[in-house]
Amino acid sequence: MPVEFKNASLSDHVVLVTAGAAGIGRTIAERFLSLNCTVHICDIRQSALDEFLADHPQASGHLADVADVEQVDAMFRSIESGGGKLDVVVNNAGMAGPAVSLEDIQPEEWDRTIAVNLSGQYYIMRRAVPIMKRAGAGSIINISSTAALFGCPKRAAYSASKWGVIGLTKTLAMELGPWGIRVNAICPGSVEGERIDRVIARDAENRDISADEIRKMYQKQTSLRRFVTADEVANMAVFLASDLCGAISGQAMSVDGHTETLASLMD
Repeated sequence: MPVEFKNASLSDHVVLVTAGAAGIGRTIAERFLSLNCTVHICDIRQSALDEFLADHPQASGHLADVADVEQVDAMFRSIESGGGKLDVVVNNAGMAGPAVSLEDIQPEEWDRTIAVNLSGQYYIMRRAVPIMKRAGAGSIINISSTAALFGCPKRAAYSASKWGVIGLTKTLAMELGPWGIRVNAICPGSVEGERIDRVIARDAENRDISADEIRKMYQKQTSLRRFVTADEVANMAVFLASDLCGAISGQAMSVDGHTETLASLMD
C-alpha cells in the first residue's frame, strides 16, 4: 500500500524516472506525481509512453533508450530547455537478460544487458549530475537487485550488471557528497507483476517444469515467502528522495522480504 510522507518536503521537486511508463517505473512515477512533484519519464515503447501521458497529462515524457547516449542527450536537452531543474533521478530502466549458463550467453545478449542495466545509468547520471551540482543538492536512486547481493545462477549478465550498479552507486556517493548530492540503490527482490511472470514462464520452459513450481521456488527464497509489490519499491524510492533521508547515501537498500539465498535455482 502507498505510504503517506507528510514531512517529506517533495512538493516542489522535479523528478526523472527512466522506464517510467509501465511496471515498477510507472508506480514510482505515479507516487511522485501524487506528492505534487513535476515528473518526467522516459520509455523505450511509444505505446506505453502514450498511455501513461494520456492518464497523466501533467507529466512529460520522452521516447528514449537509455542505452543510446545520443537519445539520452536529446532527452536532457529537452529537460534543460524546460527550466533545467532536476532534484531526483530514479534510474529504473533495466532488462532481465539471458537465463542460461555462461557459455550459452551470446555476446550480443551480454552486451545489451550491460548496456541497458549499467551503461544506461551512467549515461543518465553524467547529464543529471551537473544540474544537481549547480543546485547544490539532489538525490539519485539507482535500481539494482538482490541478484547483486547474492549472485543468481544462470543470470550472469543480469547479476554482473546489477553488481556494477552498486559499485557505481557507492563510488558516486563519495564523489558527489561534497555537493550535497545523495546516491543510493534499491535492491528489489522478485516484484509482483508482468515482468516476473515473464521470467517465471521462461524459467519454466527452460527447466521443463510448471510455472507454479518455479513461482513457489522463488517465494521460498525469502523469509516472508512472498514477492514484494511495486508499491513497496515506490515507498522506498520516495523515502530515499525525501528530506527524511538527509543523511543516507551510498547505501544498497533491500526491498525483498529478506532474501535468504538464490542458490536454490540450481536445484
